[in-house]
Amino acid sequence: MHATKETTTSTPSPTDAPSTMPDVQASSDARQVAIDKVGVKEVVYPMILRTPDGGEQATIATINMFVALPHTQKGTHMSRFLEVLNDHAGKPVTPDRIPEITRAIKERLEAKEAHFEASFTYFINKAAPVTGQKGLMNYEVTFECTANCKEDFVVRVSAPATSLCPCSKEISEYGAHNQRCRIEAAVRFKGNLWIEDLVTHLESAASYPVWAVLKRPDEKHVTEKAFDNPKFVEDIVRDLALRLEDDDRITWFSINSENFESIHSHNAYAQLTRDKREQ
Repeated sequence: MHATKETTTSTPSPTDAPSTMPDVQASSDARQVAIDKVGVKEVVYPMILRTPDGGEQATIATINMFVALPHTQKGTHMSRFLEVLNDHAGKPVTPDRIPEITRAIKERLEAKEAHFEASFTYFINKAAPVTGQKGLMNYEVTFECTANCKEDFVVRVSAPATSLCPCSKEISEYGAHNQRCRIEAAVRFKGNLWIEDLVTHLESAASYPVWAVLKRPDEKHVTEKAFDNPKFVEDIVRDLALRLEDDDRITWFSINSENFESIHSHNAYAQLTRDKREQ
């Protein structure tokens, strides 16, 4: 019995296939218009955060990744953003690793500038002011990193709080209108700054903080404290600015407050930005 010799045809492997295909994104573009940011948005990814007590908090981040595209190039390689992110999947994404990932995006896509944004919900177990009843408060946080000739890292935190109108209190025979407000701070800093530190600054600038769980003694306390500390939206951002000015770790900040009015159909808003490095 004789063996029959088989003729085989070489099939390109998946890793070889791209080299035989035209790279349209890398082709030149006759319009000569540079793009500031191009990339992918709404990537859902796990993230690990350290907490001040030495523990960790797991969360799910929504990630955006971009690069600057030169005027000579038609498009960017969208798949490479996810490749970089997945290359780092062996270790959890943590705040201290975000600059490393941003640099890797810049290098992998051969860009002059790369951007990484991760937005997520952060929880703090907060005790009510009188009864001490604990409940989880949620805060919205964003880490923003840019890598070009140097690296820039910004932390953005927003917190709900209570604001009570000074004018309403002054002109009314009894009571005053109050509302929930949303206070936000974006900061650049040096050293170690916890999310909890920023939350404390934000809540301290309001008429009074809010809680997830309040019993009747707590409600009485919160209502009276807010009544004794009326603030316009302008007062909130000014008081917050003073607190951030006094925090030597913070080098730059952009802050705002939006008061969701209870007796108007519109909201009140104030914003300011300060660079302490220029002072």
